[in-house]
Amino acid sequence: MRGYAAPAGRAPVFEQTGKSFVQTLSFWRQVLPSVKSVTSVAETSVTSPALASINSRNWRLLALFVALSAAVGATPPHGQAPSAALNVQRVFGPEVPTGPYKHPACLTELSNGDLYLVYYGGQGEYAKDTAVFGSRRPRGSSTWSTPKAIARDPFRSLGNGVIWQAPDDVVWLFYVVRYGATWSTSRIQAKISRDQGETWSDAFMLHDQPGMMVRNRPIVLDGGDYLLPIYHETGENTEVVGADSTSLFLRRDGKSGAWKQTGAISSKKGNIQPAVVEVAPGHLIAYCRRGGGYGPVTDGWLVRAESTDGGWTWSEGRDSTFPNPNAAVDFLKLASGKLLLVFNDSMSARTPLVAALSSDGDRSYAHRRAIAQGAGDFAYPIALQARDGRIHVVYTSDRRRVVNHAVFDESWISGQ
Repeated sequence: MRGYAAPAGRAPVFEQTGKSFVQTLSFWRQVLPSVKSVTSVAETSVTSPALASINSRNWRLLALFVALSAAVGATPPHGQAPSAALNVQRVFGPEVPTGPYKHPACLTELSNGDLYLVYYGGQGEYAKDTAVFGSRRPRGSSTWSTPKAIARDPFRSLGNGVIWQAPDDVVWLFYVVRYGATWSTSRIQAKISRDQGETWSDAFMLHDQPGMMVRNRPIVLDGGDYLLPIYHETGENTEVVGADSTSLFLRRDGKSGAWKQTGAISSKKGNIQPAVVEVAPGHLIAYCRRGGGYGPVTDGWLVRAESTDGGWTWSEGRDSTFPNPNAAVDFLKLASGKLLLVFNDSMSARTPLVAALSSDGDRSYAHRRAIAQGAGDFAYPIALQARDGRIHVVYTSDRRRVVNHAVFDESWISGQ
């Protein structure tokens, strides 16, 4: 153990017992399953015979063992694919008093280095008391602030929140306001912040056509315009996305600041929640969540479309080679030029949640790794690449009641 010297004439405890260091750590975690930190060691009651004779010196050694066990052989959170290069943190769950429902999450890195996360919360998806909540993780910290409401309507429920900082440092919050019983009655509103999300402007209407919604973050096009993915959801059925539902975009002129709606992506079963990248100037590719119901199918695929005029017009949406269980997807162009697709690799379940990497401009995805897998649901990813090059993905689980935050390097996906 670097930095620790055993008393003269005495071997370290793990040598005295004839056990390896990792075996000793495993022993302590079995004896004290509730110990999660050095602080909790000090608060643990000595109730078992195995611990009855531990003196203060050994308590200090135990504290060292517990601290090191966080880095050596710690058990990954439920659903996390085991890997030393993948870290997943459970950020918020039902215990946070914003209502049990927390979905979907969205994340941005601010220019001051802070991470800012939003979700909409309340008693349920169609509850009447929902609001958009925001939380900050300051630069250099591992602790998220207590979520607070940053958008609320005294008469209507709110939905999907999207947080994004533009190149001019203005932080945009886009979100959904539901006017009736289903999402097809929704409109898009927005707020801005000029002080890193500390304070927010009044709300303003961005799109007032019924059924318009947001889910994914904007991108900056080659010429400096912003492109915000939006979608038009039709029908009054909460269990089916209508076949005439379409993905489209709002494009903001970099000079005038005016937002204009683009053409739509149509497909045979309908599609919503587009995620877009610009692979070359004016050439865009979008992957969209499929329409239809939520039951098992054999023909459920992500919908793919292309634009060659900066997103103003789009090809017909066609089934891709990626399964989709009627759940959200994210698509990101990395600093290396490679493309990252984060999706549920299933037609009927929101598990596993997979990161796929393309090094040939979307023609193939040779490298794929599971961010989360196993029984349960791990869905609605939002991905970003931070200034240090690490990739962050936030997603929800536990029936949309838990927000999770995964961090990994591009090399983790490729296995290099």
